Amino acid sequence: MDIPRLSRTEHVILELLVGEEMFGLQLVEESNGALKRGTVYVTLSRMQDKGYVESRTEKQPSGAIGLPRRLYKPTAYGLRVLKAWQAAARTFKLKPRHAS
Repeated sequence: MDIPRLSRTEHVILELLVGEEMFGLQLVEESNGALKRGTVYVTLSRMQDKGYVESRTEKQPSGAIGLPRRLYKPTAYGLRVLKAWQAAARTFKLKPRHAS
C-alpha cells in the first residue's frame, strides 16, 4: 500500500494542528513564515477533501461582530499520514522542507 501524498504545506499544517485546534490565520502566524495567508485556506480545503483535517465553526458570543472563525483539527487519518511521513523521513534521514 502506498503512503498518501503529503505536500510540504500540508505537513506544516498537520504538525501545527497536533494537539490544538486552530483557525487559518492562527496557523499562518504560528508557522513563522512557512505558511502564507493567500494559500492556507485553499490548502485546508484540499486537506479536508482528502480527509486529513476536519473543521467546525467557532461559536460567537452574543453581540459579536463579523463572521465566525472556522477551527481546524487533524483527523485520525491525517495523524496516521503525518506519522507515516515522519517515520519515512527518519528512515531515510530526510529533513522535512517547510512551505512551498
